[in-house]
Amino acid sequence: MYIDGQWTQGESGATFAVTNPATGEVIDRVPDGGAADAAAAIAAAEAAFADWSRTTAYQRSAYLYRAWQIMTERAEDLARTMSTEQGKPLKAARNEVKYGADFLLWYAEEAKRVYGETIPAPRGDQRFIVLKQAVGVVAAVTPWNYPISMITRKVGPALAAGCTVVLKPAEATPLCAVEMFKVFHDAGLPKGVVNLVTASDPKPIGEEFVSNPLVRKITFTGSTPVGKMLASRAAAQMKRVSLELGGHAPFIVFDDADAEHAAKGASLVKFLNTGQACISPNRFFVHRSKVDQFQDVFATRVARMKAGSGLEDGVQIGPLVNEAAVAKVEDQVNDAVAKGATAVTGGRRLTEGALAKGHFFAPTLLAGVTPEMKIYREETFGPVAPVIPFDDEAEVMAMANDTTYGLAAYVYTRDIGRAWRAMEALRFGIVGINDINPTAAAAPFGGMKESGLGREGGHEGIDEYLETKLAGFSV
Repeated sequence: MYIDGQWTQGESGATFAVTNPATGEVIDRVPDGGAADAAAAIAAAEAAFADWSRTTAYQRSAYLYRAWQIMTERAEDLARTMSTEQGKPLKAARNEVKYGADFLLWYAEEAKRVYGETIPAPRGDQRFIVLKQAVGVVAAVTPWNYPISMITRKVGPALAAGCTVVLKPAEATPLCAVEMFKVFHDAGLPKGVVNLVTASDPKPIGEEFVSNPLVRKITFTGSTPVGKMLASRAAAQMKRVSLELGGHAPFIVFDDADAEHAAKGASLVKFLNTGQACISPNRFFVHRSKVDQFQDVFATRVARMKAGSGLEDGVQIGPLVNEAAVAKVEDQVNDAVAKGATAVTGGRRLTEGALAKGHFFAPTLLAGVTPEMKIYREETFGPVAPVIPFDDEAEVMAMANDTTYGLAAYVYTRDIGRAWRAMEALRFGIVGINDINPTAAAAPFGGMKESGLGREGGHEGIDEYLETKLAGFSV
């Protein structure tokens, strides 16, 4: 743990094991923090806030820029830590580190773009001025699936705005967080500005975050049920909240699309991080005239995918995070097959050889999926692609929007009018048009409906950490 500028074992001195999901091996142990550690970290952040929030934008920018430099220098080590701890293939881990570093660089500049305004007053002897000021102490909770980039996506704008931070990483991936806080420490950030609490049980830490009045903002990436709980608890003290929650992304292939191109894109984005991404496509709506071609190309590409440890050359399918994740995927696939779907590829656990030691499920293509199946309604968070045929534009828009989630959607079409209509009609915060990667540090990321509140990234991302203050002067 890192509290008030010092590395500490925590109040209890207890530790917990961190395992490699590809092998089951214990790779390290980290301090097992509790409510007292969270309270100490919050107190340190509050003590540091007054001075930090008064630093100039240029000073905060310089700290973030230095952190970006150090992170870039350590990129390969960070990627290898991530691949070992989280399981994703090394190529994907390297891409995430670069993506994560981009947030530090972007917000190093955005720190200098927090503008106020003057407003014309109705009286001749009156003047109005609007200021933007830091919210205060921020409690951040980050997930295991993107254990480095989700740290920088929260810490970057918070520091740029003048806030101080207490962060709790997912219990499955604390080592990535430890390495990132070494980056922040070595960047010279003043004590108390950033604080890290690792824990095997998130509940006591979360309870301290929502109940401690010194915390003025909570930012969370994770499941919708937990996000709802945090928002309801935060409301008791009117804490600001930003929530990036679950998704159930539609991937729509129209009859005018290049089905082969769409299938290639679909296979890339679906199996990125073994399907463990909130923007991963969960429902593949393919025009009936294109279904056979789409499935043939998709299945051929899936058959060539190699599963294994992320550090092995050529691996494209890493492990799922734990046994519960494998069981959930298996249950959804079995339910679909029992109700009439066909597993064109995969459809089973992978237990051959060294894979038996980890949490692996074969990349799966399901044909003939219908609305009564679990996989049609539930987020999967695994390597399964269910294909649902459709006949016309109005029908597929209704099917795509028929979900409580609203994070990301994908559309493949050559018709610019259809693309525009779909973009407007889809009730999702992010829409990729012939694009499987519609995200960047410079772009706002977030969802509608039960997929979250607020936006991360872009100029909108820093606004989440700022209060608007109006001053009226009688002259």
